[in-house]
Order: sequence, then structure tokens, then C-alpha cells
Amino acid sequence: MEELDLKRYLVSEAPPTVYYIPNFVSQVEGKLLWDKVYSAPCSKWTQLSRRRLQNWGGTPHPKGMMVEPLPQWLEDRGRRIASLGVFEDKVPNHVLVNEYTPGQGIMPHQDGPLYYPTVSTISLGSHTLLDFYRPVPDSTKDGDASLESRYFLSVLLEPNSLLILKDAMYQTFLHGIAETKEDVVSDKICNLSHLSKPVNIGDHLNRSTRVSLTIRFVPKTLKLKLKF
Repeated sequence: MEELDLKRYLVSEAPPTVYYIPNFVSQVEGKLLWDKVYSAPCSKWTQLSRRRLQNWGGTPHPKGMMVEPLPQWLEDRGRRIASLGVFEDKVPNHVLVNEYTPGQGIMPHQDGPLYYPTVSTISLGSHTLLDFYRPVPDSTKDGDASLESRYFLSVLLEPNSLLILKDAMYQTFLHGIAETKEDVVSDKICNLSHLSKPVNIGDHLNRSTRVSLTIRFVPKTLKLKLKF
């Protein structure tokens, strides 16, 4: 596997810190991962109001995550991402698999303190726009606190790409995905010069089903005790 120089993939047009690696997995590998997701037992899926997901590695909890081994197909990708040094010397131990059909998204949010302050996401299937928002001001008297007024940029995630968020882009700002079936390319997309295929301002991009592998490290863990 070719070694990647992470500095080459820094998106300098965004606040610290965004790395965007197009074609992090090949089309063949992406199809393999897609098939692994959809060959998982039905019991692994959790249906939410706007999407469904799979949880691998355990359930993060303030008291600690009861660690469950990752399947090999997820462990291998986690180790490859860890080799980039984004988690220091740590290896990811948790993966959240999200499925988004056209028109589905997720409200702006922060991932919270249960995770090491870095998140990595592999996208499969469709593109999407990941939108970023400033936090609500301490005093709404200081200005408009509406979601629209707090939006400031997006990252276009192509199929088979890897996104890494650190620092303020992870810890300060909120991120979300709009509930739409079509995205319009604008100058608010900060990684236009980093894409594998060029797009133009004003282009309309139709979404299809997207699967995301959100690969993280949970620092606080508990050993799983088996009771007989």
C-alpha cells in the first residue's frame, strides 16, 4: 500500500484542520466495503427517523465503552488510517456505519467528548455535502443565532474519499448534512481544488444512496466480562 503524505491533502481554505483524500479506497475496495456493510446481519442495523446505522466496536458511554472486536474489514481500514498519524499512536476502536438515501441527512451537531478529538470518514456510493456551522453565540443579543446565519462552509465528499477533521473543525464547529436530493455547487465548498473530478460553480449534483464509515478512537474503555 502506497504511503500517503498527509500534508499534501490539507485543505488550507478551511479553518484548522481538514484533510481530504480523494480515492482513498479504490473502486474495487469501495465495492467490497459496500458489500460487507449490506451483508451484515439485520440485527446490526438500527433504524432512526432520518437514517439507519450500524455500530461496531461497542457503545461509547461516559463510564467507558465495553470493547467488542472490530471485524477484519473495518480493523484493516482503521489501521490504515492510523498509519497516517492522525490518532497519534492510537488505533481506531469504533466505527459507525450510516446509510443515507436521497433526501436523508443529519442535523448539525458535535461528536462530543467521548471520542479522541479527531474523526475520519470514508464515503461510499454517493457524494454528499458536509456543512459546517458556527456554535450558537453565548448571548443571542450579539447577533442572529439562526442556523442559516451560522453556516459558513461545506466540504464535498466524493465516493471512496477520506475526510479527517481535527482541532477547531472538530471541537468548535458543528457539522451536518442537509436533507435534500440534490446539491448545488457553490463557492462555499472549500475543497473544490482537491477533488478527483472537477466541478463547476452552479453544477447540480444528484444524490444516490451513500454509506459512510465514521472511524474513531474511544479513549475510555472497559474490558468485556463474559458471564456464564
